[in-house]
Amino acid sequence: MADYQETLDFSSYAALGDSFTEGLNDPGPDGAFAGWADRLAGMLAARRPDGDFRYANLAVRGRLLDQIATEQVPQIRRIQPDLVTLCAGGNDILRPGSDPDLTAERFEAAVVELREHTGTLLICTGFDTKDVPVLRHLRGKIATYNAHLRAIADRNDCQVADLWSLRSVHDRRAWSDDRLHLSPEGHQRVALLAARSLGLPAAADPEAPWPARPEPTAAEQRRENLQWARTYLLPWVGRRLRGESSGDHVEAKRPELLPL
Repeated sequence: MADYQETLDFSSYAALGDSFTEGLNDPGPDGAFAGWADRLAGMLAARRPDGDFRYANLAVRGRLLDQIATEQVPQIRRIQPDLVTLCAGGNDILRPGSDPDLTAERFEAAVVELREHTGTLLICTGFDTKDVPVLRHLRGKIATYNAHLRAIADRNDCQVADLWSLRSVHDRRAWSDDRLHLSPEGHQRVALLAARSLGLPAAADPEAPWPARPEPTAAEQRRENLQWARTYLLPWVGRRLRGESSGDHVEAKRPELLPL
């Protein structure tokens, strides 16, 4: 791996991906979503003189890996940022019949292209879904994909933000009501993990304990699960059956490197 003393002076950063990187369910001050990538960009900008840091976020909710490779990855050749983060493939893995081996092959092709046009590339593993209803059944497939991602990082000199090992996001408070996207505090934990993965001095610990609170009863948990299924799970399944995406007609919120 590279010597990360030099990474403390990134002057530009571009984030690629889907809803996770777009920042869904983390409302920003301007009404748009913020998210972990915006938060990481703020940490990086704080290390530079005022106005001397540029940031682009090309991520769009619902995007599959091939869409990210076609729409977002080629933009890096044009804008040439110091740092790129690529978190992709999660939507592919969630699809019935998807093959994590083939998805990883396509991911590595995107990584190889990106490494030609940026100084540092950070990738993210998938979360451990052992405590997530429905998605817990995909845990083995996600673990297989993660193993490939780590091998890809080793082969291509990438840094890794290991979300699978981030225990703090096993707390329900790390997730928004839909249980698919992080809460603002969850996004902050991921931003801190990403910063640590890049070798930045820790502003806080991403694994810091959550404040104590009463555990819900079994009956309360069942009611919450039923409400979640009606409000979020069934519409999500319906969109997939209809071939629709939450990102239809959505454009990247920050498609160019702009001062932050």
